Amino acid sequence: MKNKYLFLVVIALIAIGSNKINAQNSIWVAPDHSKNLKNPFMGNEKAAVDGKKIFDQMCVLCHGEQGKGNGAAGLTLETKPANFLELKVVNETDGEIFWKITNGKSPMASYEELLTDDQRWKLVNYIRVLGANTK
Repeated sequence: MKNKYLFLVVIALIAIGSNKINAQNSIWVAPDHSKNLKNPFMGNEKAAVDGKKIFDQMCVLCHGEQGKGNGAAGLTLETKPANFLELKVVNETDGEIFWKITNGKSPMASYEELLTDDQRWKLVNYIRVLGANTK
């Protein structure tokens, strides 16, 4: 009986551990249709400045001041926030980033009801500024 209990505990620990690994390594892919969404503020420097203000209020706690995914609250999460300087983010289209901000994926909230479309696009512009030196 003791061996059976130990076996079940080991199996449970393996399952929990593999879920943590999968959560950290899972790739968040926006749907294909989001790739074609057009940023109405593309190239607009004022929109990026406005986006920074929104970022400082809504995003910095998890994503960190420089967008590296190392904000104080983000460090406590099992699934770490995106690092906007990583090539996988830099190489996404504006539409994909907008879609992710809009829809969220746990632990990230959906911002569809918290921010207007314009505010979310301005965030995209600021995220582009953060990742500009990565390419």
